[in-house]
Amino acid sequence: MSTSDWQKSSHCAESSNCIQLAVTGPRVSIRESTEPGAIVTTTPARLRAFLDAVKAGALDAPRQA
Repeated sequence: MSTSDWQKSSHCAESSNCIQLAVTGPRVSIRESTEPGAIVTTTPARLRAFLDAVKAGALDAPRQA
């Protein structure tokens, strides 16, 4: 995978510490820009389910009282 295949969020702006995505066929690869060798690969459906769960707060830690 070449460096031109990786895309970062527009929310990263000028930051050098960003999450990057690359689509390769039926798979989505994810990496952090500061650790480009550590790559997680998944499917679009699983990535969507993860992002939906994050947005819904389903993965939030319980609040301490």
